[in-house]
This record gives sequence, structure tokens and C-alpha cells, in this order.
Amino acid sequence: MQISSSSRAALAVPARHVPQTRTFLRSSSLALRRVLASRRSYSSTTSPGESAPQSQPKGSSSSAPLAFAVGSVLSGALGYYLATSAKDEPEGGRAGVQFNTKYGSPEDFKRAIEELRLAFSDEDAVTTDVEDLEVHGFSENDYHPSSHPSVVVFPSTTEDVVKIVKIAVKYKMPVIPYSGATSLEGHYRAPSVGGICVDVSKMDRIIEIHEEDSDVVCQPGLRWMDLNDALRKKGIPLFFPLDPAPGATIGGMLSTGCSGTNAVRYGTAKAEWFLNATVVLPSGEVIKTRRRARKSSAGFDTTKLFIGAEGTLGIVTEVTIRLAPLLPTTVAVVQFPNVRNATEAVRDVVNSGVGIQCVELCDDQFMKATNVYGMSTRKWPEKDSLFFKFQGPTPRALKETADIVKKISEKHGGTGFALARNDQEAHDLWTDRKNALYSSLALLPGGRGWSTDVCVPVSRLPDLVYGTKKDIEDRGFMSTIVGHVGDGNFHALLLFRTEEELAAAHEVVDRMVKRAIDLDGTCTGEHGVGMGKRDYLYEELGEGTVELMKTIKKTVDPLNLFNPGKLYPDKPDNSKSDH
Repeated sequence: MQISSSSRAALAVPARHVPQTRTFLRSSSLALRRVLASRRSYSSTTSPGESAPQSQPKGSSSSAPLAFAVGSVLSGALGYYLATSAKDEPEGGRAGVQFNTKYGSPEDFKRAIEELRLAFSDEDAVTTDVEDLEVHGFSENDYHPSSHPSVVVFPSTTEDVVKIVKIAVKYKMPVIPYSGATSLEGHYRAPSVGGICVDVSKMDRIIEIHEEDSDVVCQPGLRWMDLNDALRKKGIPLFFPLDPAPGATIGGMLSTGCSGTNAVRYGTAKAEWFLNATVVLPSGEVIKTRRRARKSSAGFDTTKLFIGAEGTLGIVTEVTIRLAPLLPTTVAVVQFPNVRNATEAVRDVVNSGVGIQCVELCDDQFMKATNVYGMSTRKWPEKDSLFFKFQGPTPRALKETADIVKKISEKHGGTGFALARNDQEAHDLWTDRKNALYSSLALLPGGRGWSTDVCVPVSRLPDLVYGTKKDIEDRGFMSTIVGHVGDGNFHALLLFRTEEELAAAHEVVDRMVKRAIDLDGTCTGEHGVGMGKRDYLYEELGEGTVELMKTIKKTVDPLNLFNPGKLYPDKPDNSKSDH
């Protein structure tokens, strides 16, 4: 029998129902075979006095009524199954992935803490001291609600972390990784039920240095600045170029997908700086994502699965990181009539191919704050400015770079080009940029600051900066803006004193983020998502991408034990916008 294309389309099973439909058809087929078998058995048994049935001629349809009846039942049941299955999905798309929110009872948590104490011989490794819980559930760096863990554990090895995770699974107790505590988006807040805070600060050893391969194997609690100091003291002319906050650790840097001022030259954590990671999964299993070779095309890159996952998929216990040659640098500063001219100059400088390690935009208010702070070695013109850090193998190379940058800057209206005359002066100039937080707070004595970041394509940075500055001025805030302008990434620090002003600052930040996304940008260039930016992900990434991320999370961590409440947003309720 021929089936038309329109009939095929009508009979097509949606892809999402294929596995269930196959199971249904297999069971139905088995039932049909049993019915037919029972009919054959019945037909072959005759009662006394009955004659054996005559053989049917070919083409006989004596079984047709039964086949028709069974077929009708099967097709009706299949239609009913598909119709009722479709009810599982809301109008307008599939239901979002749902995470487990049921954890152990308070009594379970008490037993877990007792078991943790028994598992660690060092009595200082497990603490429920009120001050320790406060430190691990609160941050001076952000304004997200504080939430304390039930217990803090200080592991020293991968095996220690495995013990913690297995106890957590046994008692269904959330696990919150904690390292440098420099997070700005509430990454290490415990959920409301409490949980185990795993503080890896004692896991700070450099395990192996492979100078000939330009890489290092280390534990996650090692601070990047301590690593670079250790290399310098050993006389090894290499360094780790990712440079976020001074207290940041390797594990936290990996988990948040960090970067810093060097990103225009060296990229971010999502480049190839992390070669592999040893990770304890939510099941307690230990994996190593790949070997130490500089590159590999063996399967997809599981190391990157954990970069930016913010501790929700696993706890990193060991990392192999690449190092870069440590080259001579110097610093220059130049003023511009406005942000757009400065941004256009940066575009031309970067495209010229000269040795730029960093290029930072500091707005006029930042330069004013630097003067007010009073720690600079000079009085700055209060104009939008660029701070350049040049890099090159020789003094001649640095001089050539400076000459090219000066010429390009002047082409775009740059004035007052100041090049450091020696290493000390270069250090002093760069310190003015690195003092951004303390300088900015000097504008509002007794005030506090809300720091946040967004990132857009470089060509759209002026639009973002102008829109944000106007919004800030309209609301009456004092603020400063600094940016890694070579990447289109900028940070705004909003200054305030009262809780009412804090609420207004939150609204300004919300509009800034949405403005960045509208300009084809991101809600966070380097701070990560945490609990502070997760609600923007559906708008930025789209439903399909977010649901894929959530599917991976649920597959790897079905109990939702690892850092719950971070990164993955709840699906927005779009039905309200229809009314």
C-alpha cells in the first residue's frame, strides 16, 4: 500500500517522543504476538465431535477482523499516548529543566558534620565556629544577601575532597566551593538550607614546574601573584599572565572564567591557559580532563566544561597551567577629548600589531578621583585617558611601539602623551590605574561602592559608556568608569551612602546590563555570573543554550548538591507579559 507524503507527515512522531514511542510500540507488539499466539493455540484445539478446520486458500481473510481490531486498539492507544504526552509541555515551548531542591533534614546535616569530624584527624580541618561561618557566607565586595554554610572544611588533598563529597551525597547536603573570596557576584553564598563550605585555601602548593615546557602543575588554592613571585625568586623568566584581583586563586580563576588587564594580549581563562584539571565530580568520582600536551584533538575539550562552571559541576583539586615569557614592559598615559576618540585610537593601535600588553580606559571622573586620593606622584589632567602598557624584547622595540602609539593617539586628538623614563616611573604610573577602587571611594568620603562589569564589541563601547554615564548622572550618582578597552570590557563603580541609594544603584546596574546585551554584548566580561547575573542569561544566550547548560548540570549533578543557586537561571514566566 502506498502512503502519501501528507499521511507520513500526519503520522510522524515528534523527536522528543521517539524513545517513549519505541518503548510503547515494543510492548504493544509483544501484546499483539501474545494475542495471535493464543488465537493459533485456540484454533488448533478442537472439541470432541468437531472436524478439523479446512485449510484456507491463499488470500483468505478469516483473520482480518482480529487484525483490524488489534490494529485499531494499537493506533488508538498510540494516538492517545502522543496526545496526552503533549500536555506535558506548556504552550509556546518545552518546559525548562528542573533541579532538585530537596536536601537532607537538619538531623541529617548534624550527622554529616559528625562524620566529617571523624573523617579528618586534624581538629582544625572542620569548623562550625560562628565567626568562620560568617566569613564564609558574607563578602565586603558585593551587596548580595549573606547566607552562611553549616560547616566549613579545609581539605589538603584530592582524597580529602572525595571524602567530603561522599559524605555530602550520603546526607544530601549542598557543597559550596570557596577559594580566594574575591568574587563580586555572590559565588560562595550557601543556599538557605545551609551546606558544606569546602575552603581550598590550604591546597596552595606548586606541585611541579616544567620550565622547559612553560607550564606548572599546582593546587587550586594557589594565588596567581604568589605563583609569579615564586617563579621570579627561582630566576625562571616565565609568568602566568591572567591578572584579576590580587587575592584571586587559580581554582577560582578557572571556575569564573576570569581575565584582567592583560587580556588584550593574552586572552582570558577560556583560552588555552588551563591545559588540564583534576576534578572531583558530584558523585565523588575523580577525573583528569586531559594529558599535559600543549594541544590535543582527542575528543571535545572537557577542561573547558569546568571553566566558567563556577563550581556547579565539580571541585577542581589540581590544575596544569601554561606560562608565558616574561618580557620587558613600560607604561605611557595619554588624554583624549572624549571616550569615542580614545576607543578609535585603541582600535587603530591594536590593529597596527605593535606590542601592547594592556590598554586601559579611565574616564574623567576616575582621573579626578586619582587627584583627590592624593597618592599619585603627579597631578593629572581630568580628562578621559588611556593607560598603555607596552611589551617588547628590547628597549628599542619598546621605543618603536611608543612612537607608533603616540602618532596614532595624536591622530585621534590625544594630548599630553607621557612615557615612563624608567622602571620606577612605569611602576608609579601603573599603580595609579591599579588603585582604581581606593581612588574612586575618595570622591565620596564615608561612601560605599558597587562595582560591576559588562562587555561589548569594541566599536560599541562608546555607546555603552555614554548611555551608562548619562543614566548615572540623571540619577544623581557619583561614579567612575575604567575599562579594558582593548576587549570592550568596562567596570563602573557607583558610589552611595544610604540603602535607598543602594536600591537605585541596583536599577542603574540592571539598565547597564540590558544596554550591553542590546549592543550584542554580555552581562559579565570577567566577574562571572554567580547569583548576581544569572537572571540575564536567557536574554543573552537564548533559551536553547541555557537549557543545554542546565541539562548538563542535571546530568552531572542530579541531586543539585554543587553550589546550588548559582549560574543557572530559573526559566522566566513569559505568560505575564502577554496580559
